Amino acid sequence: MKKKWFILLICLVFLGGLCSYIIIEKKQKKPKIAVVLKGTKSDYWKIIVAGIERAFDNYGVEGKFLASDNTKMNQIDILKKVLKEKPDALIFSPEDAKLPIPILKEYEKHNIPVLLVDTNLDWSGKTSFIGTNNDLLGQKAGELLSSMSQPNDKILIIGYISNDYVSEDRIQGAKKALNNAGIHMVIKQFELNKDIAPVIPEILQANSKVKGIFATDDGAALKIMKVLEEKNLNIPVVGADGIIKMVKKIENGTIRATIAQNPYDMGYISGENALKAIKGEQVKKEIDSDVDIITIDNAQSKRTFLENLLEN
Repeated sequence: MKKKWFILLICLVFLGGLCSYIIIEKKQKKPKIAVVLKGTKSDYWKIIVAGIERAFDNYGVEGKFLASDNTKMNQIDILKKVLKEKPDALIFSPEDAKLPIPILKEYEKHNIPVLLVDTNLDWSGKTSFIGTNNDLLGQKAGELLSSMSQPNDKILIIGYISNDYVSEDRIQGAKKALNNAGIHMVIKQFELNKDIAPVIPEILQANSKVKGIFATDDGAALKIMKVLEEKNLNIPVVGADGIIKMVKKIENGTIRATIAQNPYDMGYISGENALKAIKGEQVKKEIDSDVDIITIDNAQSKRTFLENLLEN
C-alpha cells in the first residue's frame, strides 16, 4: 500500500513539475510578429524597419521581415506563406488597395492582429493603421507653397496614378489648400513606374509661368530639381517624404522648405502596438504619425537623425 502511495506521489510531483515548466516556457516564449513591407532597400523603408526593430528589441519580440519586389501577386504569395507560419501578429504595408483584402480576412479568421503601416486599406478587419494622413500632408504642402506665392499664381502638381491611392490623396489635400489661397493649379499624373525625367522639360516649357511645384514623392521632386538646375530656373519645389537627399537640398540652399514624413515613428509605433494587440490590450484604429515641415532651422538635426539610423 505504501508503495502505491509512493508511486502516486512521484507521479504528482512529476506532473506538477511538467506543468510548471510549460507555464514558464510559455511566459518566456517571445511573441512572433511577421512584417511584410513594400520594400526594404530605399532609405525610407530602411528607416521604417529601424523603427520596428527598435520596438522589437525594447519589448522582446521575435520579428521576421519580408518585402515584395513590386509584383502584386508576389506580395499576396508572401502573405499566404506567412499565414501558414501562424505568427502572433502581422505588420503589413500594402501595394494595392484591394488585392490583399481576401487573404487578410484569413488572418482575421485565425485571430491574428493585422496592423497596416504607411499605407491604409478600406478594410474594417484591420487592427490599426499607423502612418501619414496623406490628405493632410497634401494640405500642408499646399499651404507651404501658398506662403511662397501670391493669389492667382499658378502651381504645378506632379504625382502618380497609384493602386494604393497615396499620391491621389496628397493631390486632393494640396488642391484644398491652394484653392483656399486663390491659387491656380496644373496637375500632371503618371503611371506609377514611369520615369518622368524625360518629360519634365516639356512640362516646364508648357507651364513656364508656374511659381512653385509640389511633387507627391521625393523621387519625383529630385528629378524635377535636377532639370531646374540644368535650366538655371529658380522655382520652389516641395516634396513629401523628407529623405536625406531632400534635406540636403535645403541645407545647400537649393530649396527653402519641404514636407517630411516620420517613417521611424511609423515603424516603432507599429511594433509597439502589435505587441499590445497580441496581449489583448486596446489599440487605436488609426494612429497618425504626423508630418514635419523641414526648413533651414531644423534641416541639419533632421539629416543627422536620419543618417544615424541608416548607419546602425
